[in-house]
Amino acid sequence: MPLFPNDSSTSSSWVFAHCDGGSRGNPGPSGYGAVVTDQNGGTLAELSEFLGVRTNNYAEYSGLLAVLAWALENGHARVKLVSDSELMVKQIQGKYKVNSPDLKPLWQEARDRIAKLKGFEISHALRHKNKEADALANQAMDRGMKRGGSGGAVESLPLRPRVAAASPAGAVSVGTVSRAAVPVRAPSAPAQPAMLRGFTKDGSIHLLGGATLPDGVFVKIIRE
Repeated sequence: MPLFPNDSSTSSSWVFAHCDGGSRGNPGPSGYGAVVTDQNGGTLAELSEFLGVRTNNYAEYSGLLAVLAWALENGHARVKLVSDSELMVKQIQGKYKVNSPDLKPLWQEARDRIAKLKGFEISHALRHKNKEADALANQAMDRGMKRGGSGGAVESLPLRPRVAAASPAGAVSVGTVSRAAVPVRAPSAPAQPAMLRGFTKDGSIHLLGGATLPDGVFVKIIRE
């Protein structure tokens, strides 16, 4: 859906993006992925970030925000974006209301970034038409979980998403990426403590080995 219907730009000035976000547990370890291409299908950027423990919808919005941040930072004023999140697409289009207090700030930030563009279109596609972005989102979750990031949460969305960098020896120009040779960089993640074991009794948690929980943490109980 074009949000700038009076824009008279030519197709050669647009960039095209597919974005996706996911959460394993909802909420659970989450991440987003996005692929940005030019009009000829050449890859301009691959964006990927582990977000900590978040919901699926939060991750979807994070992917959109990452694309918008990349476009603004790299001087691309017109973006056509595809997502498999019908909820997010219709909320950005104004067809659905944003009732979630967690999503409303993300929606507002997306609208603010879109307002800085000269042209923007967003459309919905089924997941099988969004495979590359979906794969990058899953790679982000895999990286974060391997680094012990399944128990933490990132408090704010990074303004500069992780972007695959071009190889100095490659034949690509600044701002492009060789997907075959350069992997997406993994974001740094804080070290997480090992899983604690214990039991519940009369509504209280009792940890084994005299362990204690720091203040302000969320606890997920897994039945053994």
